Amino acid sequence: MKLYTYFRSSAAYRVRIALGLKGLPYEAVPVHLLKNGGEQLAEAYRGINPAALVPALQDNGATITQSMAIIEYLDEVHPQTPLLPADPAGRARVRALAQTIACDTHPLSNLRVLKYLTGTLGISEEAKTAWMHQWMTLGLAAFEALLGDGKAGRYCHGDTPGLADCLLMPQVFNAQRFGVDLAPYPQIARIAANCAELPAFQAAHPSQQADAE
Repeated sequence: MKLYTYFRSSAAYRVRIALGLKGLPYEAVPVHLLKNGGEQLAEAYRGINPAALVPALQDNGATITQSMAIIEYLDEVHPQTPLLPADPAGRARVRALAQTIACDTHPLSNLRVLKYLTGTLGISEEAKTAWMHQWMTLGLAAFEALLGDGKAGRYCHGDTPGLADCLLMPQVFNAQRFGVDLAPYPQIARIAANCAELPAFQAAHPSQQADAE
């Protein structure tokens, strides 16, 4: 298994956590999003992922893109240590939590969006930071509210880490990196602290990657 990754990519971080939770070995292939004009934009990488985004996973002749699709692929091909609950309602709840980050929150602070804001639209660094805080706090508030349905335990769904936790930790990392206060989100902070104790989350952290700077 080969994972095209970038140490600070939230989407690649999610997949690294999932691989770690399942105990699956893989070869990490760094794709630097800033050097050489962005290695993800090179023709060679576009041949792997036409969207010019990370991550991409190659396994048994298949190339899978989009972090959520990759994680669910891993769950189907390697069903041991499942990342989704067995019951339909539980699976829907976990997917809703995950998509709150993957669809509603993270894309608005993605690198290419931020580069467009500062490069093409010419907004200031202060305005860029305000933009990120706006969408990160809205997303975290929604996630916190969804956790209030009584289904969370040590982790987002019960007492076993799964898909939603794979999505949550990279978003928490981003929030902390850009100075977002987590105090208004006590359940998120509690779950993140529990996740941080697990080897799979520790090994997937950006600081532990071979291409970390």
